[in-house]
Amino acid sequence: MLCERCQERPATVFYTEIINNKQKKMQLCEVCAGQMQAEGLGGLPQMNLHNFLASFWNQMSGVHPFAPKTKEETCPSCGTPESLFAQKGLFGCGDCYKHFGERLEPLLRRIHGSSAHTGKVPLRSGGKVLLARQIEELKAGLRDAVVREEFEKAAELRDNIKKLEQQL
Repeated sequence: MLCERCQERPATVFYTEIINNKQKKMQLCEVCAGQMQAEGLGGLPQMNLHNFLASFWNQMSGVHPFAPKTKEETCPSCGTPESLFAQKGLFGCGDCYKHFGERLEPLLRRIHGSSAHTGKVPLRSGGKVLLARQIEELKAGLRDAVVREEFEKAAELRDNIKKLEQQL
């Protein structure tokens, strides 16, 4: 399949844009995709994910950019300071996530609605994985129902969990 823009190189980048429920798909080569990213895809300004994350971090920390600096926390493994993430949206190593985790979790919840990574599972080959996720969701609902003392709902959820566990 050739690039839709230059019609010369093979398409290796597949871009889908949905605005106001209208879907626009483009199949581009790496060169044209790079040019379009520099120009801003679809005429929109280029959005840098790292800057986006950094802006959320700054909002959540409540620190004014011109406030006097206090002693800055750094990652014990790589020495990356917190201010680097606040500026660039990038951590230095995997241990940064552990070290700054308690402050990172509300940020992830705000952006994604959850702090747990679930990923995507192909429908044709992920049946057991999807069932296991559904069981976990039902178990969480069961715990909530018991806490709220909604025992009829809890019994219904328990029965659904048993049925799904039999399918596994």
